[in-house]
Amino acid sequence: MSHDTALPTPGAAALPPVVPVAALFAAMVSVTTGASIAKTLFPITGAEGTTALRLTTAALMLTLLLRPWRMRLTRSTWLPLLIYGGAMAGMNFLFYRALQTIPVGIAIAVEFTGPLGLALLSSRRKVDFLWIGLAVAGLLLLLPLEPAATRLDPYGVAYALAAGAFWALYIVAAKKAGGAHGTQATAAGTMIAACLVLPVGIVHTGAATLFQPAILGSAIMVGALSSALPYTLEMVALRRLPAQTFGTLTSAEPAVGALMAMLLLGEALSPLHWLAIATIMVASIGATLSARRAPPPVLPE
Repeated sequence: MSHDTALPTPGAAALPPVVPVAALFAAMVSVTTGASIAKTLFPITGAEGTTALRLTTAALMLTLLLRPWRMRLTRSTWLPLLIYGGAMAGMNFLFYRALQTIPVGIAIAVEFTGPLGLALLSSRRKVDFLWIGLAVAGLLLLLPLEPAATRLDPYGVAYALAAGAFWALYIVAAKKAGGAHGTQATAAGTMIAACLVLPVGIVHTGAATLFQPAILGSAIMVGALSSALPYTLEMVALRRLPAQTFGTLTSAEPAVGALMAMLLLGEALSPLHWLAIATIMVASIGATLSARRAPPPVLPE
């Protein structure tokens, strides 16, 4: 993980500055497209089965890419890795439960309160109360104050908030697991998460439905777009962008998610919902720009 400056890598200077920025935005488009495609599987496999398919396919891809069997595990490194995998499982499962009843862009924006809250917990400066206030204001804008046709499901919002809490835990655990095992921890953590969620998906959906060939292509696409491809693109950006730039640009993900869901799923948001997303994004950007030597937010794999 980088801090105030990007990590130097061979050949990094040879790339134009626009390349890492484009890679990061491509990663955001990939992640949010994966979420939209995953939502189309809900009528067949539900949130439980879709989470199982996403994590299982992602685990297989990342295992082939990162070869976690080369890791040297000890008693002191097992626990952070287990917590990391468990947090990943909870984060993905709760996020997909949220997507069952609320739009993609709203779910991403609400989930962002997890890492935002984690970043602000470590600070005691007055300016951070402004970002906290903006985040709270954004959440209040999502309360059912509009006509019934445009109201958000409170359970969906609650699931997204819970996913945000697991995202915060994921960040803490990822730092410890990654410090001991590097990028191979991502593959191992995804394998743990898949092992935790797969039995739930099989019980809820049924093995015959979950593994039917008709949805295999969509499942592989969700795993690739949500984990394997964005992980690779984010590594390109992380190694070449300052931490604050990375965090600021990443704050655009709720808007990117809302736009992709509008294009792929026809999810149209009300002006008040767009205002809520913008408010939470401003809070995230402000917290990132005012942070002191804070690492960039870790995106869900």
